[in-house]
Amino acid sequence: MQADFWQDKYPSSVPFNINTEAYDSVLQVFSEAVHRYGDAPAFSNMGLTLTYSQVDELSAAFASYIQHHTDLKPGDRIAIQMPNLLQYPIAVFGAMRAGLVIVNTNPLYTAREMLHQFNDAGVKALVALANFGNLVQEVLPQTGIKYVFMTEIGDILPVPKRWLVNAVVKHVKKMVPEFNLPQAIPFTRVLKQGRRRPPVDHVPTQADIAVLQYTGGTTGVSKGAMLTQANLVANMLQVRALLATSFEPGKETMIVPLPLYHIFAFMVGCLAMMELGGHSVLITNPRDIPAFVKELGKYRFTALAGLNTLFVALMNNPEFRQLDFSALKLTVAGGMAMQIKPAEQWEEITGCKICEGFGMTETSPVVTLNPLNAIQLGTIGMPVPNTELKVINDAGEEQPVGEAGELCVRGPQVMKGYWQRPEATADTIDADGWLKTGDVAVIQPDGYLRIVDRKKDMILVSGFNVYPNEIEDVAASHPGVLESAAVGVPDEKSGEVVKLFVVKKDPALTEDQLMAHLRANLTGYKVPRFITFRADLPKTNVGKILRRELRSA
Repeated sequence: MQADFWQDKYPSSVPFNINTEAYDSVLQVFSEAVHRYGDAPAFSNMGLTLTYSQVDELSAAFASYIQHHTDLKPGDRIAIQMPNLLQYPIAVFGAMRAGLVIVNTNPLYTAREMLHQFNDAGVKALVALANFGNLVQEVLPQTGIKYVFMTEIGDILPVPKRWLVNAVVKHVKKMVPEFNLPQAIPFTRVLKQGRRRPPVDHVPTQADIAVLQYTGGTTGVSKGAMLTQANLVANMLQVRALLATSFEPGKETMIVPLPLYHIFAFMVGCLAMMELGGHSVLITNPRDIPAFVKELGKYRFTALAGLNTLFVALMNNPEFRQLDFSALKLTVAGGMAMQIKPAEQWEEITGCKICEGFGMTETSPVVTLNPLNAIQLGTIGMPVPNTELKVINDAGEEQPVGEAGELCVRGPQVMKGYWQRPEATADTIDADGWLKTGDVAVIQPDGYLRIVDRKKDMILVSGFNVYPNEIEDVAASHPGVLESAAVGVPDEKSGEVVKLFVVKKDPALTEDQLMAHLRANLTGYKVPRFITFRADLPKTNVGKILRRELRSA
């Protein structure tokens, strides 16, 4: 689609083109943020707030230790494996200052998954939480990891609170299994020794890899997307351009319950907020909804990043509805499709519309976003500045406005490629720089986009395309439904039929009642042939529903 198609549809308050090369690296953005907002709050967690200057000092100590006490060199990969804690941004910016490439790693990975990622990336150092030390002990001999920096949950807290928190986690809650890693270096010792000498900040180029961000591996083996300094800087500035209509530099507070190892939270809750001089409140365990709501009550927050399942869980908590939402400017949804009914309920409760966007690991990740002053519910918004989009059919031909096809994207945020996988890169990014997303989308005449569904999730019923999102949206509009997931199952007559898995909100809901509701709102071939009620649905650690697991259920 030609760029000028969107140019005259963009809200006048949002720039259509920006200078995405205003900074040479993430470190330059970080340095300027420290200079501009030194005494302002940067990150909060577990009752402690670090200012930009404090993050600067602590990350400098981490960088200094790497430079003066290890033989790690610029370009080496360091895995960071922990939930949302203050140690996370300290390790990220410290490692970057030493020139290392960040490998964000899910702390709930199994040993098999850890082994694949560590060995595929060639990881040489690891920052890990002691809660998972037993798995580190298991996999370490089978990897090339030379340095292990072990941290405990309370390590950044002041004494004696640090001792108390770590003791409770280990001895009362029994959350730290026994392990034996005599070579592991305590994170507290790293910072203490690193403070003795200043680091020599590495100066990366725009083309240097900043992060190896692994895909979820839903199709084939998990692959590392090479995100360069230029990719991340561009996406920071692209996001900032959309937020600038409502956000004031140095004055915003974002609640970040999504884990920073996920690219959406890493970009929006860490990097983009840093560029804005914002305050990010890191939530370590968002699944503990009562504790999460209690934490929300401590801040006059202006933004919250989450996803459909989290918003539903929050709205089902009575205390959540009593919070003060008067400062809330932005609720941004990412990671999975936002259902219409919960989005409407969220606005009723908070007075804030949910701003949905679209992104993927391979695009750093943000591709589209709803302009904050022109949100259109049920769409993923418009392309962020300096981004080209088109939809194509199976023959690779561009489709006109209003026709569904695979969404393709080209822009400065598109990855360099997959780490050590040139064939996979060539399959995903063509010679002209267009990345195939694997998502089916429609470009509306007004310039907004709708994601119809993942191509691989599409259900083919008697030659008709059926998209799970549509069925799930209809199911969610029934007051007795909490969550649902639609999948295709084999059928001799029609090839596939729809099977719907449902978590009840109303225990009295029956299959007949729900089926009547679905029949009243869906064309015949879209109506599920089977409905299965379950106590819960399988999800990733980020909260995405795992349809692939349900297909074999």
